[in-house]
Amino acid sequence: MTLERIRTAVIGLGHFGRFHAEKYARLPRSRLVAVVDANEAQAKEAGRKLGAEPLTDFRALFGKVDAVSVVVPTQFHYDVAKACLDAGLHVLVEKPITETLEQADGLIKAAAERKRVLQVGHLQRFLLQRLGADTVISDPLYIESTRIAPYKPRGTDVGVTLDLMIHDIDLVLALVRSPIVLLDAVGAPVVSPTEDIANTRLRFASGCVANITASRVSLKTERKMRIFQRDAYVSLDLHNRKFVVMRKGTGKSWFPGLPPIDREEKSFGEGDDLEAEIESFLEAVATGKPPLVSGEDGRRALETAMQITASLQESLARVSSRN
Repeated sequence: MTLERIRTAVIGLGHFGRFHAEKYARLPRSRLVAVVDANEAQAKEAGRKLGAEPLTDFRALFGKVDAVSVVVPTQFHYDVAKACLDAGLHVLVEKPITETLEQADGLIKAAAERKRVLQVGHLQRFLLQRLGADTVISDPLYIESTRIAPYKPRGTDVGVTLDLMIHDIDLVLALVRSPIVLLDAVGAPVVSPTEDIANTRLRFASGCVANITASRVSLKTERKMRIFQRDAYVSLDLHNRKFVVMRKGTGKSWFPGLPPIDREEKSFGEGDDLEAEIESFLEAVATGKPPLVSGEDGRRALETAMQITASLQESLARVSSRN
């Protein structure tokens, strides 16, 4: 499979699924064979545009393709991804990996038994990698993360914790690499039945503390992380794609009485995180290398998000009982 183009398909042609299909159609390592959506007209439109066979039943892919992106609503992730793995396909499933931990375990087991790639669509990992920030951040002591955006009806089948915050949960878990020992969360529904704004504080066995805020009812878009460690302060602007590293060094002293500080800033323009994610998936399929974001990574992010949601609901219940 290394020398030949990988036969690919996309299951689910909503807003994000169409982008997946466009990447597969364009990448040299991929041959987009088919696109699948329950809406026949939508499947035909995408198929015509991208030169792929339009299908309404994903099971018709079996035997025709090697790898798929599963971009259906979260409640269908398990059934679709599990059937594809059982049929011997490699799977890139969008985040969150599944609705439940038991379902996540089922996908991880199926992928292991059939020796297939299971990658989870935590997109921001690829931006972090391209910026090189993952090589700078080694032993975080404190992380402050903010992800806020204006309201969009898309994605509100889940709360903001599983919709937006889960990106930063995955990033924090990847950077800290230590078990969570204490977790507390607050939040509130504003315009949807589930929480639209949430904040959580995580304490890790390593001593690191992470404070994560997510909102989908803000007036502006901001995605920032600030990381403090013993030898450096790192400021990540994920929206504007740049980061600043400040270390003790030989540069100028920024404040009287403090040691000199060296400052480094990098910027990487717009880039294409989704393309990088799909290229990484195809590389794992072709070479057998582990994906950057594994099924186990997706499960850890889901478990943490579920714990945050439970803590948030307990907090809301306490507030309600006092009223």
